[in-house]
Amino acid sequence: MPNLKVSTTGDNINNRPVEFYDSKLPDSKSKISAEITQSPSPVLGPKDLDNDDLTEPEVEHQSPWPWARKARKPIDLDATATTRSVFDDPSIAQFYLPRTDHENYSRFDIAERWTYREERSVKRKSDIKIFLWILVMFFALNLDRGNLGNAVADNLLDDISITTNDYNNAQNMYRIGFLLSEIPSQMLGKRIGPDRWIPVQIILWSFAAGGQFFMTGRASFFACRFLIGVFMGGFIPDSILYLSYFYKKSEMPMRLAFFWFVDSMSGVIGSFIAYGVLHMRGVDGKEGWRWLFLIEALISVTIGFASFFFLVPGPTQTKTKWNPKGYFTEREEKIIVNRVLRDDPSKGDMHNRQGISLKQLWQSLSDYDLWPIYVIGILFQIPEGPPKSYLTLTLKHIGFSTFNTTLLGIPITIFSSLNMLWVTYLTERFQQRAYVGALSQLWVLPLLVIEYTSVQSLSNWGQYAVLFFLLAQPSVHAAQVGWCSRLSNAVRTRAVSACLYNITIQLSGIASSNIYRADDKPLYKRGNQQLIIINVATIVLYLLTKVYYTQRNSYKTKKWNSMTKEEQAWYLEHNSDQGNKRLDFLFAS
Repeated sequence: MPNLKVSTTGDNINNRPVEFYDSKLPDSKSKISAEITQSPSPVLGPKDLDNDDLTEPEVEHQSPWPWARKARKPIDLDATATTRSVFDDPSIAQFYLPRTDHENYSRFDIAERWTYREERSVKRKSDIKIFLWILVMFFALNLDRGNLGNAVADNLLDDISITTNDYNNAQNMYRIGFLLSEIPSQMLGKRIGPDRWIPVQIILWSFAAGGQFFMTGRASFFACRFLIGVFMGGFIPDSILYLSYFYKKSEMPMRLAFFWFVDSMSGVIGSFIAYGVLHMRGVDGKEGWRWLFLIEALISVTIGFASFFFLVPGPTQTKTKWNPKGYFTEREEKIIVNRVLRDDPSKGDMHNRQGISLKQLWQSLSDYDLWPIYVIGILFQIPEGPPKSYLTLTLKHIGFSTFNTTLLGIPITIFSSLNMLWVTYLTERFQQRAYVGALSQLWVLPLLVIEYTSVQSLSNWGQYAVLFFLLAQPSVHAAQVGWCSRLSNAVRTRAVSACLYNITIQLSGIASSNIYRADDKPLYKRGNQQLIIINVATIVLYLLTKVYYTQRNSYKTKKWNSMTKEEQAWYLEHNSDQGNKRLDFLFAS
């Protein structure tokens, strides 16, 4: 092993505890390992501080029981909020250091301490400066992809002479475009940076969405929906990866819940916009739905151009020509960087302008420990998928007017959004994702049985009530996106797994769009029977996933605890296990 030395000269020692150098290792991208001598070294302990003031991190694997949770103690806002991490263990700290070319390396410091008051202030500032604009951009996405239902309520199908099967196929064209662009878009975004690529995506899909103004038949309808899917494909995984630069893994699920809360609220706002714009039918001889597509595309393209000015590469790269002071002070940058890396040292293994190689892509694609989440991703939304897609058509069929149909979707959207927030909170509060996912499926089961057995005997408002509660299912989608990120334990896997999970969502949409068929209407008995079967299978899958991760953790823990401290250090330095295959990593379940 090369003889690595500790450099304590220059100003950099004030910014971080240690800098390694070695003339035989000129490539800063190689993973640095080190033998630290027994002499005092700032890398192994903070100068003038005692590690006893550190806060214990949240325990994520404490019990298999859904009702078990960690008791919360009152917080002294002026107490130290810095959590204990692997960096505080002298025997293994050197194996977890961020790479020297990491964009935030100058702010990394093992000795850094901060209070709960400072941490709360930094989180609030990140929410305002970073997260809020992510929500604005997501609003633009959902405005353009969610307006098709309102257009259908305005007789889109009849106006361009297409059938409900054509409508299903157009939805599939959108999803196929999404599928094809997911991974290429994410790899491009990882190379040039989400702060550059996301605004480009918004502008491109806005032009495609505005093109729907000129649709004349099935071919142009299919083409527009396909292009919208292609340009939207990488937005969600790019945004999730981008947010992970600023937040700890325990902070991601609730923010992702608000991410999809905006999805729902954009539907509400879109419904109000549609209510007004659809009255423009006849203006310049055009149908109302044409003006709806055009006006909402203009809103989103404006957001796209503005995004170039609001997005920044990372927490230490916020200064621009139009904002020379940046978003954060140096002190705030240190807090963001150190709290994120202490929470998950794997976030230091790539810099934010480093692309994913084909080898790394294959490693991430073949990560079998994430496959259970991907299978869940395909199945869990199918039971509510067809009733949701056909909501406007169903309400019109049972006698509600076009404008009443548009307005009746709003209470469903609001209730389902609130349900998603509290169910995501539950997964974090109790650290139980599989059990909560199974319970969310149980919510749907009796309602599907009513749809299958008794829908023909229900009144119009009775049918609406069943659909109201069915479509207001507490969605665990946001929690599962965070779950997928937690299970990755590597930047390259986190980037790819976000794409793969989103791909499963699109596959789910393709499958669900083919369950309600024209030869099965109006009651869709065969389709509802299939939804019940899938619903029950998904409940079983959640429980099997819980068992799988529990057993994997048991195996890892047993093997790791059987090692001595010296053997553990040797393993960390020499073993080829990467990402979530490492014995020192446990799966959240």
